[in-house]
Amino acid sequence: MTENLGVIGGASTHRTGVERVVNAPLPTVYGHFQAIGYLDHDRGEEQVALVHGELGTDRVLTRLHSECLTGDAFGSRHCECGDQLASALRAVAAEGAGVVVYLRGHEGRGIGLLGKLRAMALQAEGLDTVEANVALGLPVDARDYGVAAGILQDLGVRSVRLMSNNPRKREALVRHGIQVDEQVPLLIPPCENNITYLRTKRERLDHHLPHLDAVAHWS
Repeated sequence: MTENLGVIGGASTHRTGVERVVNAPLPTVYGHFQAIGYLDHDRGEEQVALVHGELGTDRVLTRLHSECLTGDAFGSRHCECGDQLASALRAVAAEGAGVVVYLRGHEGRGIGLLGKLRAMALQAEGLDTVEANVALGLPVDARDYGVAAGILQDLGVRSVRLMSNNPRKREALVRHGIQVDEQVPLLIPPCENNITYLRTKRERLDHHLPHLDAVAHWS
């Protein structure tokens, strides 16, 4: 979904929106995907959608996954991001068709890698994830999902079954013209290292995490 702006007063034409750049096969441990690369001209970010099978237009099983280097690549137990990504890819493969949109620039809910690490250091001193961002003078959540909606529209997707516990993702997609037919929970068993983080996401960021009620043996 790329828009070309016309030349005004001799100025060079420049693009806005999302441009599909490349489509490459990507065999993974979860199954065979197509890695479709996009350029977000508005923010200069390179984005990728991992597509499995033949996508329809409606009720497409979809995950919008915010980049998390520590969780996705390093296996951090501070969050559940890496497990969510793996679960989403497995679910799409089991479904036979679907898409995982991997959103770069979303590190630390949009505050960047160094900002996230600073926030994690404050959390180790006793602040929760919201308090840590505020103490650093950073937004609690600076993510924008317009690029994700643009990618889905380029893929011909009109409505989704959204794998997410975050109501803000649903609201953002609807606001950008993508219908959400169903919000599919993506619940990862907590561990001692992330239970406080997950409870904060539920209590202060409105994430739907009912499975935490069964966990009582960690303070």
